[in-house]
Amino acid sequence: MGFARACSVALVGVDGVVVEVQADLEPGVAAFTLVGLPDKTLVESRDRVRAAVVNSGAAWPQKKLTVGLSPASVPKSGAGFDLAVAAAVLGAAEVVDPAAIADLVLIGELGLDGRVRPVRGVLPAVLAAAEAGYRQVVVPQRCAAEAMLVPDVSVLGVRSLRQLIAVLTGEPVPEEEPPEPPGRPDPMLAGLVLPGAGLGTGLAPGRSGQGDAGDFPDLADVAGQHTARRALEVAAGGGHHLFLSGPPGAGKTMLAERLPWILPPLTRQESVEVTAVHSVAGILPPGEPLVVRPPYCAPHHSATMQSLVGGGSGVPRPGAVSLAHRGVLFLDEAAEFHSRALDALRQPLESGHVVIARAAGVVRLPARFLMVLAANPCPCGRHTLHGAGCECPPSVIRRYQGRLSGPLLDRVDLRVEVEPVTRSDLLGQGGRGESTAAVADRVREARDRAAVRLADTPWRLNSEVPGQELRTRWRAAPGALAQAERDLERGLLTARGLDRVLRVAWTVADLRGRDRPDALDVAVALELRTGIARGATLTAGAGP
Repeated sequence: MGFARACSVALVGVDGVVVEVQADLEPGVAAFTLVGLPDKTLVESRDRVRAAVVNSGAAWPQKKLTVGLSPASVPKSGAGFDLAVAAAVLGAAEVVDPAAIADLVLIGELGLDGRVRPVRGVLPAVLAAAEAGYRQVVVPQRCAAEAMLVPDVSVLGVRSLRQLIAVLTGEPVPEEEPPEPPGRPDPMLAGLVLPGAGLGTGLAPGRSGQGDAGDFPDLADVAGQHTARRALEVAAGGGHHLFLSGPPGAGKTMLAERLPWILPPLTRQESVEVTAVHSVAGILPPGEPLVVRPPYCAPHHSATMQSLVGGGSGVPRPGAVSLAHRGVLFLDEAAEFHSRALDALRQPLESGHVVIARAAGVVRLPARFLMVLAANPCPCGRHTLHGAGCECPPSVIRRYQGRLSGPLLDRVDLRVEVEPVTRSDLLGQGGRGESTAAVADRVREARDRAAVRLADTPWRLNSEVPGQELRTRWRAAPGALAQAERDLERGLLTARGLDRVLRVAWTVADLRGRDRPDALDVAVALELRTGIARGATLTAGAGP
């Protein structure tokens, strides 16, 4: 009788659980039994592993073989267990030393010819292994760069099972066939990036820190829209959600597409979080193992609630709110989304994560994003245009605008009416607006000020600070809140709305280089919150 064990990782959402793969050989009729709550893909690994072992030059044991995946209560899916199963079988057959693989974490899919194919979710899997105390992992060679992002872990990238056997037995590592000729599709990448999985997700050239600055959308291309540009800067400076309402062609989409480029680059911890989500979702670009720029996700208005918040059959998968984690979620034509799908965003907007319960288990997915809503004022879009001939009945306009519920809009800090572009602005007679680089510099400086103020707290952005702290610990200048307090008494602001006005006022103060908000900062915040003009104007170059 032979026995050996190796380790692999089962992913539940973006969290990993270390799984012990045990192989037991006993005399009897040759058979291969796989137990431990495997799914259909994992059950098929019996045939893949047998063919891969034989085609790698090793003898398949002609005995009764039982492979168990422990703990059995954890759902296991995907082909990433193939490499661990093969190593455990070879250990039980004494082809390799069982002690050499006992504490080894192996992740990878096996082809019938013995090649090790890349799989999705390598980064979160290696992170889970490191947190469990494992320090040696074996992954497909094409995923080695992604696995090496985890510190204090020794990573071995292999291209075939033959190479792994040679390493474990101390023999010379064989040379494999060269990669595919240039211009020829690489079949090894077929399962690494899922077609359509990241549809609407912006990981364009340069998202991982590569590419020329000329590839980035420039705010200077937006004609006019000074108020909307100011709101965009405030949204980026403090992480505040934004609602743009206006007629078609006014530039709402152009503004939203430029928001990710004025946000600061991700920190190391944020980059690992975003990369882990995108790796699990199958949208991590090949050759770019680490995402260092904020992502941008813009789902179509026909998106279902499951595609927005996550879900699907079996183990829930990340939705748009998780794909936009630490980045921007843009909902264009927001009034055309299903009301249930929009209201499902209320919980992640408050908590920064989404919890999905299914029969296969409960998954907690990260979802701390900056939301931008864009909508027309009516179905035809001409309701706010003078002399444009809007024929929508008042009841239709009310019903159309009511698709965005009050509780959802109450969580949006900035609400801006985007006016039609004037002739002077469109033809350049009004002067060219500031570039993305200039605005990004001010945003970075504002976030640095906030980071210093919040250094000893669990919060990083003004939008995350509870209202109680803003009212007691970080007070505004004396008399600065007089106008906001009157709006609260008149019912123009809710209690949550007042807290959000305070958060925006702190961001405006940070953009102006102030130590704390004054009456002008609060007036700007109120104007951006309620849409009512307060006479709050700031000079160009001095912040919003």
